[in-house]
Amino acid sequence: MSSDHTNPPGLVVSTTDPILAFLTSASTDPHLSQELQQIASNLSSKPNVPYKSLRALWLASNASTRPQLVQLFSGSEFVLTSPKPREKSEELKARLQKLAEILERNAYAELVKDITPKKETNEPFSSYKDQLGFGLHVVVTMFTGYLVGYAAFRALFNHSPVMNAAGGILGLVVSMLVETLIFIIRSSGQDLRSSSSTPKLKKNQ
Repeated sequence: MSSDHTNPPGLVVSTTDPILAFLTSASTDPHLSQELQQIASNLSSKPNVPYKSLRALWLASNASTRPQLVQLFSGSEFVLTSPKPREKSEELKARLQKLAEILERNAYAELVKDITPKKETNEPFSSYKDQLGFGLHVVVTMFTGYLVGYAAFRALFNHSPVMNAAGGILGLVVSMLVETLIFIIRSSGQDLRSSSSTPKLKKNQ
């Protein structure tokens, strides 16, 4: 049973003088069971009465002494109760919290977009085309270094196959070192240009 006696579940009517008089008499009616008498006694002190309980008492009462239904409900009104608010699940609460945080970050980013400097996207080899071009350039350079070293050692060591191969390997290593040095210099130059192009905020005098 519900613990809310003021607004019990189901169809509820307001207690009027005819209903109160009927409940008072039903609480001592010998034709009713002890349970129904106790129900009538409990309802007689309530401002609102469940229609289902009142109807059960009326049907069990003596037909010669009970009031007519028209007289019993004369002046009574239906009591409408609002349903309890539906509680949000923990998953829904977490999702709403996440959406609120995203909206807050987007609003902040929109607010400071004219103040915050834009991030530089010109990084070395940022595109597939740049990466492919750099790879081909390295291969050509290494091959050229190998040929130069091979030819130089061939001229110096009288066509010795071992020394010719050693010269080619030495030329290949030197070309790799040169390419590595060029890459470091290029990356450092782009970093310096990016830092120098970043706008600085002036302090208010």
